[in-house]
Amino acid sequence: MRKYLLSAVAVSAVIAGPSAAFADAAAAKKWIDEEFQPSTLSKDEQMSEMQWFIDAAAPFSGMEVNVLSEGIPTHGYESDVLTKAFEEITGIKVNHQILGEGEVVQAVQTQMQTQRNLYDGYVNDSDLIGTHSRLQLAYNLTEQMAGDWAATNVADARPG
Repeated sequence: MRKYLLSAVAVSAVIAGPSAAFADAAAAKKWIDEEFQPSTLSKDEQMSEMQWFIDAAAPFSGMEVNVLSEGIPTHGYESDVLTKAFEEITGIKVNHQILGEGEVVQAVQTQMQTQRNLYDGYVNDSDLIGTHSRLQLAYNLTEQMAGDWAATNVADARPG
């Protein structure tokens, strides 16, 4: 579960898309050795995955991403630990704000209704997926990255 969560957060931050940090393989190795254990992947396999993140993040090094999550222990770990790891490994700073569930829902709904970005990404329960879909605000990331977003700066790719 933890490995899945690590991947999901890292991918979300890379996609969401300014700090003056730089991607760092040594940092990736430190995080693999000190935090990302135990793992079903060998350390070499983990380092290979980390190198993919470093390479994919290179054009976005120094960017900042603003993310909002509801206050549950999993999101506390993401905010306190994974944002630091992600910044050290990719050079992308994640400002991860945690609020109550009602405030997160309100922010998501406000962003969808106004079409103005309040945050670059949200980590919220799946119960809002239907709302996103009905408002035509859900994106197939694989299709977007291969299509409309392929040659676009991440900041320009954000809807709204």
